[in-house]
Amino acid sequence: MSSSEAPPAEAPNDAEPIKAVPVRHYGRWVAGVIVLFVAFIVVRSVITNDALQWPVVGDYLFDDRVLRGLQNTLILTVISMLIGIVGGILLAVMRLSPNPLTSGAAGIYIWLFRGTPLITQLVIWNFLALAYPRLGLGVPFGPEFVSWDTNQLITQFTASLLGLGLNEAAYMAEIVRGGIQSVDSGQLEAASALGMSRTKTLRRIILPQAMRVIIPPTGNETISMLKTTSLVVAIGYFELMVAVQTIYSQNYKTVPLLITAAAWYLFMTSVLTLIQMQIEKRFARGTSRDVVQRAGWRSRVFGRGGGNVT
Repeated sequence: MSSSEAPPAEAPNDAEPIKAVPVRHYGRWVAGVIVLFVAFIVVRSVITNDALQWPVVGDYLFDDRVLRGLQNTLILTVISMLIGIVGGILLAVMRLSPNPLTSGAAGIYIWLFRGTPLITQLVIWNFLALAYPRLGLGVPFGPEFVSWDTNQLITQFTASLLGLGLNEAAYMAEIVRGGIQSVDSGQLEAASALGMSRTKTLRRIILPQAMRVIIPPTGNETISMLKTTSLVVAIGYFELMVAVQTIYSQNYKTVPLLITAAAWYLFMTSVLTLIQMQIEKRFARGTSRDVVQRAGWRSRVFGRGGGNVT
């Protein structure tokens, strides 16, 4: 005789939903209030300080000499960074070459240009004629086909480009080398197994992936180059700092003209920072870093309001 089993009694559904209470970060709010208070005091002091002569700053902000110096600064920055990037890529490839002579030559270049001050290199290029009055092309230890007067060939502008660009190439070489080495070596082996040449592999596979690592420090180097161009004051090339120095040496308005130069530097670095952010977002597409970059500013500052990645 089979006995029927009664179904188990269901437990009463008395469980209430959990009410999650976000953690209160009171320390953040206190720190934020303190920072805002200090910032208010500093900004108020700067604005109300008559010694800074803000009307003079406004008068010279768009002065023709200042704008011409600003234009030369931008030209130096762009051309020097182009020289630095192209030279850095070539040096990085040479540094990673299995040929010891090629790798050694790149290593000596990087050692030399990173090991000496930039201002010293600028002065050397500007006064190169003292050591080499004429520069020429020809057969080594043989006839010379063509030659130039060094003073005419290397002007202040050329010396500025050589000093800034060749020095930047040494730093960019290490940045590019680090980006290339960040790519998994298995991809290089796979490309070699498919019969791809080393140059094609570098151009089609390695460099596109390495750009995610190369772009952020390259943006920083560009912003740094914008400010480093002020060192050409050592050889007298007319750029932004030389422009304001020329003006305040005549009217003795030193502080407001230095503020004018600082304002232009801040504006240009801010523009370059925005451009760098957009380039980084483009190369970060399809990665987890892209999701983090799209998170709202509230979640990144206060740690609330979404932005969680599962």
